[in-house]
Amino acid sequence: MLLPALLAALLAQAPLTTAAERSQWTRTGRYAEVEFLCHDFPKAFPGKVRCEAFGTTPEGRPMLALVASADGTLTPAAAGKKGRPVVFFQGGIHAGEIDGKDAGFWLLRDMLAGKALPGVLGQVTAVFVPVLNVDGHERFGTNHRPNQTGPEEMGWRVTAQNLNLNRDYVKADAPEMVALLTFLHAWDPLVYLDLHVTDGAKFEHDISFPMEPVKSGPEPLRALGLKLRGELLAGLEARGHLPVTFYPSFIRDDEPLSGFRDGIAPPRFSQSYWAAHNRFGILVETHSWKPYAHRVKSTRNLLEGVLRFVASHGPTLRAAVKAVDAAAEAGQVREVVLAWEATDKSRPIEFRGYAYAYEPSPITSQRIIRYDDTKPQVWKVPLFDEVLPKLTVPLPQGGYLVPAAHAAWMAPKLRAHGLRFQRLEKPVPAVEVEAFRATEVKLQPQSYEGRQPLSVKGAWRREQQPLPAGSLYVPVAQPGVALLAHLLEPLGPDSLLAWGFFNNHFERKEYIEEYVLEPYARELLAKDAAVKAAWEARLKDPAFAADPRARLLFFHERHPTYDARLNLYPVFRLDAPPSGPRPIRRRCAPSGEQVLQPCWGGLLPTP
Repeated sequence: MLLPALLAALLAQAPLTTAAERSQWTRTGRYAEVEFLCHDFPKAFPGKVRCEAFGTTPEGRPMLALVASADGTLTPAAAGKKGRPVVFFQGGIHAGEIDGKDAGFWLLRDMLAGKALPGVLGQVTAVFVPVLNVDGHERFGTNHRPNQTGPEEMGWRVTAQNLNLNRDYVKADAPEMVALLTFLHAWDPLVYLDLHVTDGAKFEHDISFPMEPVKSGPEPLRALGLKLRGELLAGLEARGHLPVTFYPSFIRDDEPLSGFRDGIAPPRFSQSYWAAHNRFGILVETHSWKPYAHRVKSTRNLLEGVLRFVASHGPTLRAAVKAVDAAAEAGQVREVVLAWEATDKSRPIEFRGYAYAYEPSPITSQRIIRYDDTKPQVWKVPLFDEVLPKLTVPLPQGGYLVPAAHAAWMAPKLRAHGLRFQRLEKPVPAVEVEAFRATEVKLQPQSYEGRQPLSVKGAWRREQQPLPAGSLYVPVAQPGVALLAHLLEPLGPDSLLAWGFFNNHFERKEYIEEYVLEPYARELLAKDAAVKAAWEARLKDPAFAADPRARLLFFHERHPTYDARLNLYPVFRLDAPPSGPRPIRRRCAPSGEQVLQPCWGGLLPTP
């Protein structure tokens, strides 16, 4: 690692350049370089750049961003007042895939110096996070990406807490993710780009950029997404690139002729998370086997295309997003698609790969694939790119109610996601709600990202429930309603329930001894004809009749001490706020704060 004094001397000789540029794209710099450049950019371009710290990592490092605008529109408040479109791009969420960091510094310097995209920074504010996974970036070493060509050394995929940030957007477990989400929602960019490098096979295509809304989301945004995607494709091809718009991973590993499946990822991933807010999310993946110089240039070229498009179409994009937000605010969104799936319908495409052959492995005795990258070859393969909704849920008439027992951890999570809510000031003894009771519960046998996922079956049913003071009411009439449904609808694949936040509520905590239950069961059968009829009907099921535990449970569920909250999901749906329908007042953090908190509600009076 370069000492700070040596690094400062090198930057003085070649101001605002990176180790990557000075090494002819063989190396990438350490995080100290990011700190120096973030400090020096505003000095070189006063009034046009701001360096902002928006968080601190678990190992104590600052999380930094550069904000650039030719006319000084350098805060969320200023951008909002001026109606300025914002493009937000980040590198290093997987810190070994570091192309975005070096491409971003290179492009911003040239834009500010007038060497690239003249005039664009007068029409767009650019927000650039060079490295999101800072602690992972400083776990520096060779061969952290063994199937990636350069740089010589690089960071590590996950954080110091061993969390994969690009699985964390919904659950927001990592401090880095909470900081990013707060910062992201404060800026509310029209386009959010997450800059990566692929893994996988060898082929000629050098960049992919799956994005939404294109196949999902409101129709007006889909049309604009298609237009943006088309212009990016044309621009990249004109510069000699071979782009694709789907993630190029074979349906069956190491079988090129199995083809590809294009889909819509859940919002645990960056591009789908931002699309769930009715903005444009783009996952940029350069191809790992291309040289580092080529990959950085590919990333820069795509960023230029996005910035140029937003500068040209900013008013149209803002108007479309504003209209969609207004419809959500007015409560016009009545259902949300929580999961999509590709159909069996495919179309043939010509994909530019290399000649390959299979040979037996002396290590595993399995066959392995060998590519000959001296022999380009066109593969004719199927692309399954028709997707249809797999799970669609209707929304409650009013909103969701999070009981007070979960408010302490849920409130900060809702704020980080930019969602509005209000607290109940006084308890409500009983109110009709929709409650979800699970009829089947299945815990995954292995943890995933530090959590034990849970899947349930069941349905919402109307019943009476008390609402303690301090409970949170989250209205569906707000722009982030799609993400709200992803968070709180229990059947969603990225719901907080599915991520294991509520596992305790699906575990039996109280028991009854057999010698107590046995006489109760006999007494109940003797005096309750309905129970007796139900018992006799169940005994006709051979599996039930042969299962002593199931037979006892039949009577345990009817005992007065049975836990009525077992398998009750501790989030309810309401037809209206507990105090009755009324507009929800909003309050926001002062605009002078460095990191703005999203707007959220205050106390909710109750009768």
